[in-house]
Amino acid sequence: MTKHLPVTPAWICGGCGADWPCQTRRRELRAEYDRAPVSLALYLAAQLVDAAPDLAHVPAGHLHHRFLGWTR
Repeated sequence: MTKHLPVTPAWICGGCGADWPCQTRRRELRAEYDRAPVSLALYLAAQLVDAAPDLAHVPAGHLHHRFLGWTR
């Protein structure tokens, strides 16, 4: 089990303290969803929806890049 899970409401990584998803968690998610990129995008979109109220001060474009933009 990973230690790199989000700590809310700040949405920082519980394993390393970086913005979640951190680089380690991104690598883990890529491996976990290797053959299911649409499922990965749906999971991350759901996380973005959960995070948006907590991170209302962060521009929407930044949140999109942080949660979804790296999956391409």
